[in-house]
Amino acid sequence: RSAWAAAETGATLALANKESLVCCGPALIERVRRSGGRLIPVDSEHSAIFQVFPHDAPHQVQKLILTASGGPFRTTPPEALAAITPEQAVAHPNWSMGAKISVDSATMANKGLEAIEAAYLFDMAADRIDIVVHPESIIHSMVEYVDGSTLAQLGPPDMKTPIACALGWPERIAWPAPKLDLAALGRLTFEAPDETRFPALKLAREALRAGGSAPIVFNAANEVAALAFLDRRLAFLNIAAVVADTLSRVTASGVDSGSRNACDAALAVDALARREAESIVRGLAAAA
Repeated sequence: RSAWAAAETGATLALANKESLVCCGPALIERVRRSGGRLIPVDSEHSAIFQVFPHDAPHQVQKLILTASGGPFRTTPPEALAAITPEQAVAHPNWSMGAKISVDSATMANKGLEAIEAAYLFDMAADRIDIVVHPESIIHSMVEYVDGSTLAQLGPPDMKTPIACALGWPERIAWPAPKLDLAALGRLTFEAPDETRFPALKLAREALRAGGSAPIVFNAANEVAALAFLDRRLAFLNIAAVVADTLSRVTASGVDSGSRNACDAALAVDALARREAESIVRGLAAAA
């Protein structure tokens, strides 16, 4: 609700949380536009795209490429994932983050949420958003142009940089930012994401393609499941299972982006999905 209220002020909304866009993206963006304001993403991947995106000529873009660290379990043997503990899941190799978003990184649900966010922010179809695992977290995302050029934004994994970008845009704030030493890094590596190991990523993509309220349901169910895992009420591998089951059970119409009640409508779907997800979690706990 705070983002929804800020969007009507005509100010620049520097948005750090992805959930507001996942649940009410088109309506929130339209509200900012109508008020004469501006929305600048602070999420590092979307900040990276924002910085190299041709805002006055979006037709020049072929696709967006979101980078992902792969989280702490990128190379963990699949048979070991069933025994993952909350302590292991929150130990991210590159970023210092809160517990819930660290779990989302471990399941790659976070990258799925970011794909939905990017689709709304940059008006991009799902099939024109790629995800590549980049363990070093130096390239924060890329934009591929129709002429074959790909532009990237690079920097150390430090959220102060995208925050400074949002606060100063279109100027740059001079501050003692950490600098890249490419020679010391030596190499940057990339690999395709494993959607078998990380089914939450596939579920997010399916929710984006389904449209309507599916992204809201995905976000709500994932939040319930991730928090249940942190509370030790749910196994790590069951996080995606709860999301999938909730998506199959909860159907609701989309949120009208032109409606002044869009926020309330999104929150109603969110509440419905959370109740269903919590019921599924209790059922799994009882069966365990």
